[in-house]
Order: sequence, then structure tokens, then C-alpha cells
Amino acid sequence: MQSSVTQPQSATPGSGGPPPEVGPPPRRSSGRAWEWSLAALLLLPNLVLLIVFTYRPLLDNIRLSFTDWNISSPIANPVGLSNYIEWFGRDDTKIILRNTLVFTVATVGISMAVGLGLALLLDQKLKGRNFVRSVVFAPFVISGAAIGIAFQFVFDPQFGLVRDLLARIGVASPDFYQQPGWALFMVTVTYIWKNLGYTFVIYLAALQGRRADLDEAAEIDGATAWTRFRRVLMPQLRPTTFFLSITVLLSSVQVFDIINVMTRGGPQGNGTTTLVYQVYQETFVNQRAGYGATVATVMFVILLAVTVVQVRFMDRGKQA
Repeated sequence: MQSSVTQPQSATPGSGGPPPEVGPPPRRSSGRAWEWSLAALLLLPNLVLLIVFTYRPLLDNIRLSFTDWNISSPIANPVGLSNYIEWFGRDDTKIILRNTLVFTVATVGISMAVGLGLALLLDQKLKGRNFVRSVVFAPFVISGAAIGIAFQFVFDPQFGLVRDLLARIGVASPDFYQQPGWALFMVTVTYIWKNLGYTFVIYLAALQGRRADLDEAAEIDGATAWTRFRRVLMPQLRPTTFFLSITVLLSSVQVFDIINVMTRGGPQGNGTTTLVYQVYQETFVNQRAGYGATVATVMFVILLAVTVVQVRFMDRGKQA
């Protein structure tokens, strides 16, 4: 009985099969080197810009925080940790930190919550929704100084719009320009109104890219609207929420124009002064650039710590 196993035949020049491989495989190091060279060429301009306009000023600011320097003087005298000791020991430091915390938490939380609500509403098929979307987004592209001037008349306790509305229901208008708490409320509301369009449009884009089949499956399974929002929609919006929490936080901490136009850090000294406004006051008004650099360094450390916590929280959420 003969075996039926067929032995493989080697390809011959006239058989039509692929020619046998001869010698070692081709070397690809040249192609990989070209890819690395192209990547370095494309990244180099961005790295140069980051080094020149971000990292170098940051290091210079940290260096100046250990000096006593008048911004108009070419000489900066080293003083060690004196600026930091003074900042932590001053009476107004707690007030400024509290103002920064209240302003930041309120603007970040409210603008993100209201922005998400408007995005959910205007994602529906409503008549005239494109016009309303434009109206909501428009304040974001207007100058902060212009908005601050306009809202001065809105909150004016003598003839402002808020006074007129409260008078219709028999309530006296607070003096927004003399009471620190109401002044902080005024600049917070103004900034939320200006920045609301940013959170709205980012959430709207995320909603339009969500998976509709998950909503349909949850609805078929009998899930309520709140359950679908909490269990289906919010997990899909987690990356967008994380992105907004960082970008809105950074922009809120750095607000200067609205505070400068509406209250100039007052009333009663530091009623609406935040860390970034204190940097301006100490550097350009009090002519203490070294101390202003100290405040800027403290603000950088705080923002860095908060951002690290946010990143860790996001990573844990992904793992869960």
C-alpha cells in the first residue's frame, strides 16, 4: 500500500510560484530611522516654543520668587524664603485663598452643570435651536472687559436691571459694590454667563457623538430617564467632563479682566481679590515683582496638585 502523502515541491523558474527567499531578511533600520527623524523634525518647533515661552518663564518666575525686585530696577536682591514666609504670615492670605476657592468652585461647578443641561435641551429637535445655540455661545467670544462694563450697569444698586427686577417683587437690591460677599457673587455670576458657551458647546459635541444604541437598549429594558442619564450617558461623557474640569478650572483661576473692570479687587480691600489679581497688584501696583512671583509660584503649585488629583481620579474611574 503506497503512501498518499505529497511531498512539497520547490518552486522552479517556470512553475509560476514565488521564488525562494535567499539570504537574510531585508534590514528595516533605515526606514525606522527616517520615521524618527521625521517625528523629531515635526516636534522640534513645538518643543522650542514650549521651552522658550513656557518652561523658561516658569523657571525664571521661581528664581525671582526668592528675590526682592522692583520691576523697574535691573537688580534683584536675593532674600531666600522671606517672600514665602511673608505670604503665609499675612492676614489677607486667608481672605484671598477663600475668594479664589469660592470663585473657582462656583464657576467650574455651575458652568459645567448648566452647560450640560443646556446641551441636553438643545440636542433635541426643537424649532429655532440653531439660533439659541448661537445666542448661548456668543458671550464666550466677547471680551471680558466689555462684559464687565456691561454687567456694571446690570448690578448697579441705583438703576441696574437687578434692582428693577427685585423692586417688582418688593425686595431691596443689595449693594454689590460695597458688600464683599455680594461683590464676589456679582463677578462670579458675570464670569459664569461669559464662560457658559464654552462648556455648552463642548458637551453638545460630545452628546452628538454618543452611542444611540445604548440608550435604545436601556429604554427597551425599562430603565428610567434618570437611570439612563446616570448609568448610560454620564459614563460616555466621562472623558469630556474630565477635559472640561481641567480647562475650566485653569481659566477660572486666571480670571483678571472681569475683576479688574468691575471691582478692582475690592470692596473693603480684598473683597474680590484672587491669587492672579494679587500677582498683578503686587507686581505692577506695589512694585514688588519678587513678591508677585512668589504668589504666582504658590498658585502654580496649587494648580499642579489639583491637576494631578484630577488625573488620578480619572484613571481610577477608567479602571472601575
